[in-house]
Amino acid sequence: MTSKSFVTPAGLLKDCSASAIIAGFVTVLVGFTSSAVIVFQAAQALNATPEEIGSWMLALGVGMALTSITLSLRYRVPVVTAWSTPGAAMLITSAAGVPMAEAIGAFLISAVLITICGFTGWFERAISRIPLSLASGLLAGVLLRFGLDVFVAMKTQFGLTFAMFCAYLIARRLSPRYAVIAALSVGLLIAGTQGLLRFETISLQLAQPVLTLPRFSVGALVGIALPLFVVTMASQNVPGVAVIRASGYSVPISPIIGWTGVATLLLAPFGGFAINLAAITAAICMGREAHEDPTRRYVAAVAAGGFYLLVGLFGATVGAVFAAFPQELVLAIAGLALLGTIGNGLATALSQEKEREPALITFLVTASGLALWGIGSAFWGLVAGGVAMAVLRR
Repeated sequence: MTSKSFVTPAGLLKDCSASAIIAGFVTVLVGFTSSAVIVFQAAQALNATPEEIGSWMLALGVGMALTSITLSLRYRVPVVTAWSTPGAAMLITSAAGVPMAEAIGAFLISAVLITICGFTGWFERAISRIPLSLASGLLAGVLLRFGLDVFVAMKTQFGLTFAMFCAYLIARRLSPRYAVIAALSVGLLIAGTQGLLRFETISLQLAQPVLTLPRFSVGALVGIALPLFVVTMASQNVPGVAVIRASGYSVPISPIIGWTGVATLLLAPFGGFAINLAAITAAICMGREAHEDPTRRYVAAVAAGGFYLLVGLFGATVGAVFAAFPQELVLAIAGLALLGTIGNGLATALSQEKEREPALITFLVTASGLALWGIGSAFWGLVAGGVAMAVLRR
């Protein structure tokens, strides 16, 4: 499901739908509320000023917006990018005490490596060897926690979450396209009547770009650039590609990875430390809740890009907007939006009897949250599944 030319404005308007726009909003809502605090902490570990933190959010927001919108319109496929959350977590510990200029230099080196791996096709040749059953097991494992969180949230806000769940089921029966919209509307209504929406503390102001000239050092190369590159490719781009494949889309991976590297290269001096393919949030735009027609789901990624741009323009202060939502509402809407994708992933993973056990191992290891040497469970799930498949096939 790809297109050879850019979508025209008329075509985009024709394919636009309320469900796709809501899916784009939920994508940004989930991505920002779940990991923005890690990016703030990473910037603080480098002794960033409030202005520099705002510049980081501006660079990342603009980068994710441009790549998501441009690539989705180019290939007519929902291509969603994100910042490297594992990379930000790695920076909190490994970059502490490193001068900002040296960290920026490390970001540039990492971006060059990502760009080379993308445009040369090295990464795509490696990822093409992953069987669809393992990719689907990985997808289901990555998203399992979000499905469980729908019911975990009922422990603290039963009325709110249960009402959203009921609204989702009823809407799935009557009008499937608007199931997530119905759940979100009911959640906002109940949260508003219960005084759980905290909009009174919001004060928005535009972020300003802060340019930091890079300085290169061996210590930053070994301690920041190489780990950031490895973590971003293994923990972000690998599952990101798996989500695209497991969702039934065919898109050239090499230029996509290459352009995320270029975007990082251009925005790193302003704080854009790593832009890569999204996995969890991308699944929201690729699921049936975005649109029943898979060829029109790219609009959700374009909408997400628009919301990313707003997040970037208002910088760190946008955190107050997302913080205004109850945590249970965010958990519930994310899990409900991903139920269909989780089910499809499990169905595909277990459909082939000869590959069922390796796919199940991939699913379980990924869902376990296992992390070794700073690399997340998605990578190790693929490794475990691949080893199991090799052994069992022999």
